[in-house]
Formats: sequence, C-alpha cells, structure tokens
Amino acid sequence: MSWALESLAAIKRIILLEDRIKTLSEQSERLMDTCRDLDRRLIRLEAKFELLERMATPGRRSLPGKSEK
Repeated sequence: MSWALESLAAIKRIILLEDRIKTLSEQSERLMDTCRDLDRRLIRLEAKFELLERMATPGRRSLPGKSEK
C-alpha cells in the first residue's frame, strides 16, 4: 500500500472518529438532561412525602420512647 493510500485511510478513520464522538456527545447531553429531569422529579416527590409525614403527625414533637403527659 502506498503512503498516499495509507494517509487517505487514516484521514477517513479520523473523520469517522469525529462523527462518533459528536454522536456520543449528543447522546450524553440527552442523558444529562434526562438525569436532571429525574432529579427534579425525585426532589418534588421527596418534598411531598415529607409534607405528608408532617401533616400525619402534627402534634408529635417528643422523642420516641418518652411518655407524654
């Protein structure tokens, strides 16, 4: 194989690698957006459950095991 064909093949591989990197970068951006969305949704769910727990036992402020008078 001549040096011209080898260099042409190397350039082709570089272009293919750049295309793959671009595709992976776009996919990772989409995954990052999805993770952010899931994180926000989880925070909202945690807040709702915390609110429900506080509303279910509004008068209880003592430590467990202590007798109330």
